[in-house]
Amino acid sequence: MSVFDTLQVPVVSEKAYAGMERGTYTFWVSPKATKTDVRNAVQQAFGVKVVKVTTFNVEGKVKRVGRFKGNRNDRKKAMVKLAEGQKITALEGLV
Repeated sequence: MSVFDTLQVPVVSEKAYAGMERGTYTFWVSPKATKTDVRNAVQQAFGVKVVKVTTFNVEGKVKRVGRFKGNRNDRKKAMVKLAEGQKITALEGLV
């Protein structure tokens, strides 16, 4: 699995930005990706040292339009903790 297959997009939310100040970055990743895959992908893509990876599956919400129901896709989220003093400068400017 390549870096581009594993990491899909960074999560853009207030909670994710609060985590960036503490050195924790959040990404949407491939549902098939393991913690080791995510660790290697972040280290290769951004040249940083990863200390901890936490992954969890996010279930898709049920949405309605009138009388029709549909589901959003299930996704996988990964929270990556970097070594002390390191940061991903490419993601710092998203605010």
